[in-house]
This record gives sequence, structure tokens and C-alpha cells, in this order.
Amino acid sequence: MEHMEIAIQTKVASAQGENESEFDDRSIKCVDCGENFIWTGGEQTFFHDKGLKNEPKRCKGCKQAKNERLAAIAAAQSSGVRQRIEVSVQCAQCGQQTTVPFYPSQGRPVFCRACFLAARSSEINSAQG
Repeated sequence: MEHMEIAIQTKVASAQGENESEFDDRSIKCVDCGENFIWTGGEQTFFHDKGLKNEPKRCKGCKQAKNERLAAIAAAQSSGVRQRIEVSVQCAQCGQQTTVPFYPSQGRPVFCRACFLAARSSEINSAQG
């Protein structure tokens, strides 16, 4: 009986050891702030165990900020208050700091008013011509 318990403990320990070494820490670039963050082996194990397929896109600080924004929007909507937002961004064309009344989508350029209007008028002119 004692030999059987040792064999079971050895199997459990080796299975745990395999699980830990299965995932190495990885560096990922945050889509919001652009900084690299570490996705630890333990976090990867958690994602795997929960059946989550996509790796994280945001560092912990940006994820928390996003969740707070979403919570504020939901609270304002449920209370019936119309909330105007201002998000500070850098224009993708001229580099000027500006504000926009929406949360930018990842991977899409955001323009200041002058660059946006110039791009829009050139699109209209090329469509008409």
C-alpha cells in the first residue's frame, strides 16, 4: 500500500512539473499603451485551464482602465444620464495632441480635426472626379 501511495505522489508531482514547464513567461506588447508586459507561465496555465484561447492584449493597468471606462459608461446609461467623453489622443497624421469624443478602436488611426477634414474633403473630391 505504501509503495502505491509513493507511485501516485510521484505521478502527481511529475504531472505538475510538466504543467509548469509547459508555459514559459512571454513578453506581449499592450495594444493601448504600447509597453511590453510579461504574461507569466502561471497566467498562461490559468488561461489554458479555463479554456481561454486568446492571449491578453492589454497590460494590467490598461485592462483596469478599460474596465473602469466600461463600468462608467454602463452606470451612466442605466441612470439615464447622457455622458460626453473626451479622450486625449495623438493625431496619426501630424502628431498633434488632440481630444476626440469617442474611445479609439485598436489598430485604426485617429486624426485631429484639421487632418480629418482634409482627408475627408480629398476623399469626396476623388469620388466625384
